[in-house]
Amino acid sequence: MKIKSQKDFWSGLMFVAVGAAFAVGAGNYSLGDSVRPGPGYFPLGLGVLLALLGAVVLFQALTIETDDGDPVGAFAWRPLLIILGAVVMFGVALPRLGLVISLPLLILVSAYASDEHTWIGSAINAVAITTLSWLVFVVGLKLTLPMWPTIFAASAVAGS
Repeated sequence: MKIKSQKDFWSGLMFVAVGAAFAVGAGNYSLGDSVRPGPGYFPLGLGVLLALLGAVVLFQALTIETDDGDPVGAFAWRPLLIILGAVVMFGVALPRLGLVISLPLLILVSAYASDEHTWIGSAINAVAITTLSWLVFVVGLKLTLPMWPTIFAASAVAGS
């Protein structure tokens, strides 16, 4: 059988693999029933749905001719490593620097992965996403997140 669209083939295969992994992982949790779903109910449903969608994409990649059926190009290591490093940096920085510094830092560093980024656009995104994150997670959901560096929090507690 000939692959007619390599991009669709590999993305479909990835969706099937990730969906199957989630469905199998959900088996470690109680499923419950439709009236009272357990913690494994939702991940199982999403995993099966993702695997089915991946199977449809995979089937189409093997049966339908497309114009963009060219082979997949070289793997983009530089953007992958920059974004992965930025996410790791965010995870390390959040408890120490707080959301107000670590989230804009994440956005500015990960924007460097693109050849089309501008610093002014990245700065605007950083301010907007930090504000929205504060509104959603701290104000809306009432999560306890460190907002400022621990230096300021320690001095605020010590000054009380």
